[in-house]
Amino acid sequence: MAKAIHPYEVLRRPLVTEKSTMLSAQSKFVFEVAMGANKLQIAEAVQKAFDVHVMEVNTMHVRGKVKRFGKSQGQQVSWKKAIVTLRPGEQIQVFEGI
Repeated sequence: MAKAIHPYEVLRRPLVTEKSTMLSAQSKFVFEVAMGANKLQIAEAVQKAFDVHVMEVNTMHVRGKVKRFGKSQGQQVSWKKAIVTLRPGEQIQVFEGI
């Protein structure tokens, strides 16, 4: 059973890139989400936050890149990305006008 996460803690931030902007034409929106969140929690959080109907959620883990700083080496933080598909015709206001 997944650990209970408050719906407003699931969504971290919307991701605005060229690819995510092109996906918004297909009613798909991209978010950075909490690492421990599952697809059901992500769908519930999007529905509560934006008052839309979620049809599908695809998730993926993005590994942090290894970076070198002279002699020392470090690694960026790994994070989780979710692509949320809404009903046809529905939009999220955060992404409009981009």
